[in-house]
Parts: sequence; C-alpha cells; structure tokens
Amino acid sequence: MRATRRALLSLPLLGPLASPAFAQFPARPLRMILPQPPGSANDAVARIIAEPMGRALGQPVVIENRPGANGMVAINLLKQQAPDGTAMLLSGVSQLSFNPHLYPNLPYDPVRDFTYVAPVTDAPFILIASRRSGITSVAQLLERARAEPGRLTYGSAGIGNSTHLSVEMIADRAGVRFTHVPYSGAGQALTSVISGETDFMIIVLAVALGQVRANAVAPLALVAPTRLPFLPDLVTQAEAGITAPLMPGWFGLVGPAGVAEPIVNLVNAAVRTALADEGVQRRLADVVLVPIPGSPSDLLARMRRDSEVWGEFIRARGLRPE
Repeated sequence: MRATRRALLSLPLLGPLASPAFAQFPARPLRMILPQPPGSANDAVARIIAEPMGRALGQPVVIENRPGANGMVAINLLKQQAPDGTAMLLSGVSQLSFNPHLYPNLPYDPVRDFTYVAPVTDAPFILIASRRSGITSVAQLLERARAEPGRLTYGSAGIGNSTHLSVEMIADRAGVRFTHVPYSGAGQALTSVISGETDFMIIVLAVALGQVRANAVAPLALVAPTRLPFLPDLVTQAEAGITAPLMPGWFGLVGPAGVAEPIVNLVNAAVRTALADEGVQRRLADVVLVPIPGSPSDLLARMRRDSEVWGEFIRARGLRPE
C-alpha cells in the first residue's frame, strides 16, 4: 500500500484558500447528505474529509446516508433545505451527469437546482474477469465476444450505473455484444464474477483491489489514463486497444440552489484544506481515491463535459432503467 500512497500523494494539490474576512459559516453543523449507503466509496470519502472540514469551518460536519432511487432520495431531501450552506450533497457523477439522460421525467435539473461548491475526489476503475471464464486479456475478451455475440455475460450494480455504462461504451466502440446481468449493488456484482456466475465486469478499483491481489479475479485493464505503480504490469484501457472514453468516478459537493457566494467560498476552502491534509491524503490513498481540489466552476465543467459525452451515448443506445 506504500506504493499506492506514493502514487496518489504525488498528484499536485492546490493549497487551502483563505476564507473571506467578511464571511462566516452559520453557527450550525453542516449536514453532508450522501446518496449511497454506509460502506460505499461515497461514504468513505465523506468520513475521511468530514472532521478536517469541520475544523476549517468551525462547525461539525454531520453525515446523513440517504440511499435510494439512484440518488433521487438524497437529492429530494437536499432540495427541501434552506440555501444557507448548512446542507450539502456529496454527489457522484451518476446523479449529475448520467441521470438527466436516463430518466425522462427526472424531478431535478442538474444546473438549475444546485449550487456547485467543490470537486472532491476521483476514482479509477478496473476491468476484471472471472477465473472460471479463462479470459486473461482484453484481446481474448473481444475475440470471444466476436466469435459468440452475446454469449459472454457481465455484472453491474444496476442499469444506468457506471459499471453498466462503461461496459456498454466499450462494446459499442469495439463493435461487440455482451449480455448484461444487473445486480442491486457493486458488491453483489463482484461476487458474481468471483463465483463465475458472470464472466466479467468493470468496477471501481478500490472495491476490487483485494480480490485482484488475492488472485480471485483476473485483472484485464485499468480504466484510467496511466498505469499505477502498485499494479505496474496492468495495462490501461487505451494500451489494451480500447478507444473509448474513460468512465469518470468523481464525487463533488453541491448545495441547494441559491447558496450565497461567500458561503460557497468558505465551504470550498474547507474542502481544499481537508484535501491538503497529509493524513487525509494517506487515507484517500489507502482506498485508491485521488484528490481533485478545485473551484465551483471546475466541478460544473466536469459535470457538463461528462453529461455531453455520456448523455449522447445513453440517448443513442436508448438506455433506460427498468
């Protein structure tokens, strides 16, 4: 894990920002609402940054897990809160960039209904195969898919989830067809690959790393722009010959619409301060999460870029949750 830490700690970080002298955070805790359950990557990020954020704000950060309906339970709760900065959502890319294209009657607008506050972390994904499948490379995976269209199965955490869209994008670009087997979570999908119930999947690296190291699954490619020092022999998606957009795995902090700019700046500064903390960096590295400090406009730009790329794909494939 030391190599993991060195790899992720080597990434450049912006220093903490000074809070505007005229602004002060309200004298109440900041409620950080999460669209995922305890034990998820989203939950891990929140629990790592909450305490140092609270020190920077002078108020505790309280975590509220509100999973359900692909993030809509948490988002509906956020929309009901006063725009005073004391309620924020730690959203994933799915809620802001994918859902608007997956659900025809989505009860929120990703721009109008939120105040963008701060990007927080990103996470690499990994393409793995079941040992029972006998597949040990991307070339073998695609060769078998071309020979027997639809025969190979892949697990996912559900229709419209990152684990689903990433495989569909690769299948589209490679001109092959797989059979999708959705589960109720990434853990169940990973178990299906380990047991051989499904042949392969794409999953957040941190979730599968223990099984990769235990040789319980076959790592095929890293869904990331560069190789990682602690997996030096694992090729990237591009090196494996897959010319498809990389699946983003970022989390960002948003508030309800109308949060005042001075309060946004205070919370943004608190996030940057937390991400600059060496202890936070070590803990994020332990779970293979990459700090991505930046401005509110940086987060908005990420949302718009990924919405454009993946939204076009979702519409072209006619993907809809069941």
